[in-house]
Amino acid sequence: MGDASIWHRLKDSLNQTDTQHEAEELREDAERVGATPIDQLGDREVVDVCGSVRAVTLPPKASVPTLVVELYDGSRALNLVWLGRRSIRGIAPGTFLTAHGRVTRVRGVPTIYNPTYTIVPNRGR
Repeated sequence: MGDASIWHRLKDSLNQTDTQHEAEELREDAERVGATPIDQLGDREVVDVCGSVRAVTLPPKASVPTLVVELYDGSRALNLVWLGRRSIRGIAPGTFLTAHGRVTRVRGVPTIYNPTYTIVPNRGR
């Protein structure tokens, strides 16, 4: 049964797309550092999440500078929002980081305002 199981996993692995492989690696990395999967977050929970930055945007609001980072952990995306910031050195698409804060939902999207964060070199490996 062990050999059949190995061949079954190998066949499944070969049939996955690059996107599926990347998502699986991100889920494994998040699990390795002890983060909560984004698709399992409850509203108003204080959590630790981690993943890869997919996008960094500055919404066009004239009154308060706002930096929005989309973080993806292989299960779902989450927005990290820093009020009063236009950039954070080291955070760019592809950066792997952990973040800590209270989750809220903004238009159905899990969001953490002004989280504490750590940039993780080598994707936690």
